[in-house]
Amino acid sequence: MALAFACAGVASAGNPATQPPAAVDALPPDQHVSETVIELAGWVVASKDSQGYPFAIMDKAAAQILVFGGDGKLRGAAPALFGSATGDHSAPGVAGLALRAIPGRDRTTPAGRFVGGYGPSIDAGRVLWVDYDSAVSLHPTPPGPPAEKRAERLATPTPDDNRVTHGCINVTPEFYEAVVHATFERGGVFYILPDKDSLASTFPAFAQSRGAAQADDRKDHRHAGK
Repeated sequence: MALAFACAGVASAGNPATQPPAAVDALPPDQHVSETVIELAGWVVASKDSQGYPFAIMDKAAAQILVFGGDGKLRGAAPALFGSATGDHSAPGVAGLALRAIPGRDRTTPAGRFVGGYGPSIDAGRVLWVDYDSAVSLHPTPPGPPAEKRAERLATPTPDDNRVTHGCINVTPEFYEAVVHATFERGGVFYILPDKDSLASTFPAFAQSRGAAQADDRKDHRHAGK
């Protein structure tokens, strides 16, 4: 899995003496990051959309999370678990339900841009809230029912079995401690790609910028061919 874009295309190199540690690459060897994720990361940095805060991009379809520091440098990439139901919105009132009371169809991980941070929870102590209003947090894989096999799902090389949670995002405890906790101690911005909704409706400013860049590329190709 190539993560070189994080140094070459997302954030400029700078003084080598002040560079952060090498990014933690926990993705399977043959798994790639989509062009959409790479373009979104570049846009976040170029447009300063995260306002200098660290950010994460989560690709539900690929079951991936990429974590970036406030300087735009990649801190790590890893598999993640997402809501078992396909969808991009949280059902009304779902945040107030006990986990076992959430209907299967409502166990979605919402898509969009969220400003989150650490805060208290009713039953899990201090957690990293991605979207407090819908009770979606990013946390290490819990023990959970053995039948869910969460740790085993994270360890497989395919994203096809990574939809199992009630809506929260799970990563391995090792990745959480090494990358997530240290990066988001003071909060950050979280971008979750949609399952069904369009990019234009989920990230309108990014989609507009992307469309303009593609239009410019087409013009350049026409001029080059003359």
